[in-house]
Amino acid sequence: MKKFLQEFKDFAVKGNMIDMAIGVIIGGAFTALVTAFTGNIVNPLLSLIPGIDNLDNSLKIVIHEATVDAAGEPVEEVAIKFGAFISAIITFLILALIVFLIVKAINKARTVGKSKEPAEPAAPTTKVCPYCRSEIAIEATRCPHCTSELS
Repeated sequence: MKKFLQEFKDFAVKGNMIDMAIGVIIGGAFTALVTAFTGNIVNPLLSLIPGIDNLDNSLKIVIHEATVDAAGEPVEEVAIKFGAFISAIITFLILALIVFLIVKAINKARTVGKSKEPAEPAAPTTKVCPYCRSEIAIEATRCPHCTSELS
């Protein structure tokens, strides 16, 4: 138990927990922003398609109509809302695209300024004949220029 508490303390002091908390807060705010974008810009544009007045309410299967019960209390409509699901999918795709672009930009920024490691030198493909000093293929057993036998 003591070791566990020490590990937790090390984890919290390093700043990992603070970084994680900041990420969750920014992620929540970002999600609200994208949801507002989808609900207020994308969905109204989709409502230009004939037959879709409001994406969240247009595409649905009503199981039970909204009524008033015997005591005079309102009973809400029960429906399967495909439009709301499609709206959530659009929100997710926008979020996924933006997160992908951010991660891609961060990865690119990490490599900027870093020198690339020099490539390994290629294995030699030629050698010099010890007799006539001509350049010959490395596999040669006889020099094509002076016809000397090579060891």
